[in-house]
Formats: sequence, structure tokens, C-alpha cells
Amino acid sequence: MKALQDKRTSRWDAHRLARRAELTDAAITAIRTHGAGVGMDEVAATAGTSKTVVYRHFTDRTQLYVAVCARVAEVLVAQVRAAMNGADGPHAKTAAAIAAYLRLIENDPEVYRFVVHRPLVDRALDADPVADLASLIGDEAAAVIAAHLRRAGSATSAAAAWGHGVVGLVRAAADNWLARPAGTTRDELAAQLTALAWSGLSGVVAPPAAAQKEAAQKEEELA
Repeated sequence: MKALQDKRTSRWDAHRLARRAELTDAAITAIRTHGAGVGMDEVAATAGTSKTVVYRHFTDRTQLYVAVCARVAEVLVAQVRAAMNGADGPHAKTAAAIAAYLRLIENDPEVYRFVVHRPLVDRALDADPVADLASLIGDEAAAVIAAHLRRAGSATSAAAAWGHGVVGLVRAAADNWLARPAGTTRDELAAQLTALAWSGLSGVVAPPAAAQKEAAQKEEELA
């Protein structure tokens, strides 16, 4: 008897998880259609159901918001990881990761705004999904940096700070670009951020003469 009850419970749990995934997909579709300020009425209509059914699977609007954030995090982290794995060398990996991040924002701007601006959140969050997402990507970047430092025989103690610092830089610039693009294309922004992240601030803002002298010295060293 207990085994039968366990099977029924397991089937119900699987159904509930599948239904939550469907409703999360519907919420993302509604965001793309109606914008980041989407309401629960639009989410329910997109799902072809009622708000009562939505609330049966998500106790409140905040829980649905967290589910959308988790889906976005899953996609973004996978894309950034794939981009870095498909590139050769640290510079190419940096460029690929930044391009992947900006590509998602450009392709899904309303979903990104929804995650950042939290229109459905109506209570305090136990954790910050946006900060958690940044931490996940920062960990990915730190792991890549640490791997290259180890191959170079250097200490890896700064890898975490550098990885999370680069992610913070890209996120801040991307948020500003989304709000005020000022005619800058995604490729242009990606190139600008790659230059800053790769060269370091001092290298990027150095006077042209000093930068040329440094480049000439590097060429002589490699000759």
C-alpha cells in the first residue's frame, strides 16, 4: 500500500514540476510579448489558464519571478560556458564570454529588464537572483582565469577577484547600454569591454605615445 502511495506521490511531483516549467515558459513568452512590466493576467492568458491555476503552482508573484530568473540563469551560464569552451586562448575566451552575455541581452531585452527591475516582486526575497546570477558567471570566469594562471606557473589567489570584477564591469556597462544605447552596436560594445577587461584600465586609458612605446617594446621582446 505504501509503495502505491509513493508512486502516486512521485507521479504528482513530476506533474507539478512539469506544469511549473510550462508556466515559467509562458511567463517568459508573456514578457517578450507585453514587455518587462507584464502582469499576472497576461501570464495566465499566455498559458491559456487562469490566475488561480498559476497561483496553485506558484504561491505568489515573487515565486514566479524567481523561477523566471532561474531559467534565465540556466540559459545564460550555459551560453557563456559554451562560448568560452569554444574559444582558444585567454583573450579569445574573454571576448567570447562578453559577446555571449551581450547577445542574450540584445536578443531578449525585455526578459533581461524583467529580471533586473523585478516588476512581479511584492515581498522581500530570501536571496537576490540577480546577484546569484552574477556570482555564477563570476565563478565561471574565475575558473578560466585560474586555469590559465596555473598553466603559466603563477599564483591563482587573485583569480576570483579578477573574474568577478570583470563580470561586474560587463554587467554595469551592459545595463547602461540597454538603457542608453547611444548608437553603440553590440559588437562595438563587446570590443570596447574586451579591450578594457583584457588590457586593464591603465592600458586602455594610457596616452597614445606611451601605449605605442609599450607595444614596440613588446614587439622587440618577441623578436
